[in-house]
Amino acid sequence: MSRHDAATLTTPDGRYLIVRGRLWRLSSPALDEPQRQALVGQLMDARRLVKAAKAADDAASLKQARAQVQAAKVALGERGPVWWRDGAPDYNRHLVSNSPYADWFDTLPGEGAGPQGSGA
Repeated sequence: MSRHDAATLTTPDGRYLIVRGRLWRLSSPALDEPQRQALVGQLMDARRLVKAAKAADDAASLKQARAQVQAAKVALGERGPVWWRDGAPDYNRHLVSNSPYADWFDTLPGEGAGPQGSGA
């Protein structure tokens, strides 16, 4: 169930993407593809608004744009209430080394501090 290549690595349970040793919650698998794509489009639009507000040094627009980013991420399931129903806690934004995934991560070639890992 986990993917491991140069671009992506997901946890075996499919809940998180690992980027530079940090866990980032994935979108809810309950979303159908058109729904997910629409929400990703909203997220990208909101991120462009954040960039424009920063460039314009417009604090009010920046606050509104960041709220739109948050709303899109919650709708995707990447923030807010977790989308899984087994009662497991959320480790979003945690270091993988400080999570229950640490032992698994350490067994991956070139990832963890285990015998095959670099420890970096």
